[in-house]
Amino acid sequence: MWPWGHAAVGYLLCALWVRARYGRAPTAGAVLPLAVGTQFPDLLDKPLAWTFGVLPSGRAGAHSLLVAVPLLALLWWRVDSAAARRAWAGFALGYLAHLATDGLYPLLDGDFSGLAYLFWPILSLPPYDESAGILAHFAAAELTAALLAEVGLFAVATVVWAADGAPGLRTVGRWCKRRAAVATAALSGR
Repeated sequence: MWPWGHAAVGYLLCALWVRARYGRAPTAGAVLPLAVGTQFPDLLDKPLAWTFGVLPSGRAGAHSLLVAVPLLALLWWRVDSAAARRAWAGFALGYLAHLATDGLYPLLDGDFSGLAYLFWPILSLPPYDESAGILAHFAAAELTAALLAEVGLFAVATVVWAADGAPGLRTVGRWCKRRAAVATAALSGR
């Protein structure tokens, strides 16, 4: 699945979960860690495989439940406040949604061996189209029904996110504004 597909599924799951549990839209405290979680396995594994050759595949390491579960347990163990629990829940939901959605296409094809990445290194990795890098990966993309479905899903998730008040957007805007002020001050010698 492409990054926007992971983000869309993550946000829609988060919105459903928060509405069902709390009767309201998600907040930035869950949405920003969710956004990181939906991309986390690829942000680790793809550079480690494609650029540095440390992993055998761009879907190994952080894509394995043998890494994800202990990592999430360790992070939970460090949680010490309600805000941290919300952040952990958002990250965990995004991370686990990523792992599940990477298995969607093999499942739809009836290829259960395509899920072996979930138990790497105990199980051998399934064949996976590797790339010479992230830019080459994007450049090689083909306009398929699956890609269009993911773009459509992203559009739906964007509409839901906007209807929810665009949680996280103001937080990111304030953070960018502070960073710009710090950079400006540093450049002017203050």
